[in-house]
Amino acid sequence: VQLVESGGGLVKAGGSLRLSCLASGFIITSDSMAWFRQAPGKEREFVAGINSNGAMKTFAGFAKGRFTISRDIAKNTMYLQMNNLRPDDTAVYYCHAGDDDWGQGTQVTVSS
Repeated sequence: VQLVESGGGLVKAGGSLRLSCLASGFIITSDSMAWFRQAPGKEREFVAGINSNGAMKTFAGFAKGRFTISRDIAKNTMYLQMNNLRPDDTAVYYCHAGDDDWGQGTQVTVSS
């Protein structure tokens, strides 16, 4: 299993980014997937998740109303659309799948 994140970058507060997680060696409809993030000096935390059939989506409190999670089955890719970004959203964002498969992370930096 390989998970490759992309789409991070530097954005001003109030801006948007869309993160992608391209999966290989793993069919994204076969298991749940999620986004986590880790800010400097902090523990890794859950951001959003989607179950295997895509019917159930869950969000951390800070993500509700600002972030959406989706999938493109044909591209075997999961997305995280992040709107109205804040400086405290600055972190490395990680894709997670199955029991314990992780991507390498993509940096998101939000300036004030």
